[in-house]
Order: sequence, then structure tokens, then C-alpha cells
Amino acid sequence: MTLRRATRAELAGLPLEVAPRLLGAELRTVVGGLTVALRITEVEAYHGQGTGDAPDPGSHARMGRTARNATMWGEPGHLYVYLSHGIHSCVNVVCGPDGLAGGVLLRAGSVSEGADAAASRSGRAGRDLARGPGRFGQVSGLRHPLHDGIDAITGDSLNGARAQLWLGDPVAGIATGPRVGVAGIAGTSAFPWRFWIEGDRSVSPFRWGRGAAGSQAMLN
Repeated sequence: MTLRRATRAELAGLPLEVAPRLLGAELRTVVGGLTVALRITEVEAYHGQGTGDAPDPGSHARMGRTARNATMWGEPGHLYVYLSHGIHSCVNVVCGPDGLAGGVLLRAGSVSEGADAAASRSGRAGRDLARGPGRFGQVSGLRHPLHDGIDAITGDSLNGARAQLWLGDPVAGIATGPRVGVAGIAGTSAFPWRFWIEGDRSVSPFRWGRGAAGSQAMLN
């Protein structure tokens, strides 16, 4: 697949619209002098307050702008890097119309360049290197809070790191379903905002979030 640098205009749509277009794209990072390229195979869309037709109860920006989610309210193409469970740095591509918050969580990928660097950061090898958002963030080298807000369009350096997002042609065989491990109604089929490349071995397994299975039963 031929890849090209992403533009802000290509990320200016609602996260729900942009998310499937990121499948097959690459996030390329240089951190500590080590280059890693990750082919994106699984994503989840998240809308902030006032973004889209319906409120998204699973979003960090559902209640408005805060110090934690400020990057989500910025211009498309920056990366929102947040800390999950106090341990894992997770990477999101900011997208959405000007003045609205939104992001696409990069849930899983496969290493297309820099396998040795990725393995050294994770202590693992094989297809599981970037399987799941915590592992994806780990092998990318991007860390919260040092690299929150890094610009993946210009590739400008932030605290010793660079990131670039490269897009290709739309991929075939895209599947969609509930988000993984998200609590309550936001983790059910009411929000089928997870997209992945069907059959790709790097995609993370599905699991219900807290209370999501019960909420799903009520929907059925």
C-alpha cells in the first residue's frame, strides 16, 4: 500500500467518520533516537461534549473541557496521550470540526518498522507487541504527560519525540462492534464505535466493561 502524510483536513470530520479511515494507516514515531512504525489495525471513536448527534457517555470529554482532556479540543492531527489505570500511556488521534472535541483511540497495530526497538520497550515479540492500547502506546515510545499534544501532521519535536501519521487507501474487510472494556451503555451495541481489520491477528480480543453486559441484555 502506498502511504502519504495525513493532512488536518482529512481528520476534520467527526471521529466516528474518521475512525475507519485510520485502519491500515501508520503511526511513525522517533523517541530516544529509535524509530518505530505501527500499522493501525484496530481503533475506537470517541466524541466530546456537543460533538455529533448523540452524547457519548464513554468519552473523556463528555462533560466538557478539563486539564486532562484539553488536547481533544485542539486542532486535528495532534495526539491525545493519556494515562490509563495509572500505568499505560494510550494514544489517540485528535479529530473533529474546529471547536469540538473528539479522538480516535489507537487500540492495536502491527510493527512494520523498528521491531527490535518495539521489543526492547515491551519485553515481548511477535504479533502481541502492539495488541491493545496500552501495548500500542508502550511500543510507540510516546508517554503521558511528556508527549500529550504532539503534532502528527507537522512532525515537530516535543520533549525529544516526533510522530507522523501516514494514510493510505481505504482497506477492505472492516468489522465494527461495541468498544472494548468500556463501562455501561457506552460499551454496548448502542455504540458500535470500534472498528478493526477483520481477521488481522494483532487485533485485541473483546471483553465487556463494567456493567456493559447487563446494559446490553436490556437492549436485546
